[in-house]
Amino acid sequence: MPVWLTQLEPLVHEYGLPGLFVDVLLEALGMPLPGETLIIVAAGLAALGQLSITGVALTAFFAAVVGDNIGYLIGRKLGRPLIVRHGSRWGITHERLAAAEDIIQKRGPIIVAFARFFVLLRQLNGIAAGTAGMHWLRFLIANMIGAALWVGLWTTIAYHFGKDVTFLPLIWHHLALVAMVVVPFLLAGSVASALFVWMKAR
Repeated sequence: MPVWLTQLEPLVHEYGLPGLFVDVLLEALGMPLPGETLIIVAAGLAALGQLSITGVALTAFFAAVVGDNIGYLIGRKLGRPLIVRHGSRWGITHERLAAAEDIIQKRGPIIVAFARFFVLLRQLNGIAAGTAGMHWLRFLIANMIGAALWVGLWTTIAYHFGKDVTFLPLIWHHLALVAMVVVPFLLAGSVASALFVWMKAR
């Protein structure tokens, strides 16, 4: 069994769903924690009957949404200078925050919805949207859609293939590659669907 799995599996066993919730929430606040990987491990354990897959999915979803909304509130209320000054301890540098803000300002809700599939945006999504002044309701809706897609993808894959212990490392080692393939298709499909509905309405 891979080293990373032997280290994370006891963490899920010891703290269960509350531990998963805290990990995903803190990752959404910019901390360098393995939220995505822990979801995969938890869903894999659910496939073995050690956890409830419904519990894993709901826990990860609410943790991601709550974490990003706390981040949004921090960004909106405290402002960029204070965040950069104190957030550097957890890796929230001026450059990283500026890059995330720039992307969100240019693409708005679409980027928020798919931000979770990319490491930088997943960790700074809420904070960047708050400091950029994005409307909260637009952020909330896009954020919930993104959380549902993100959690749904990894829990479904890990749950269906989790009984094969050799498959989980394969998922983990190819997270970026899978995201690069899946996300553009999801994005293109969403845009195409929206254009089709709009043209049909016209």
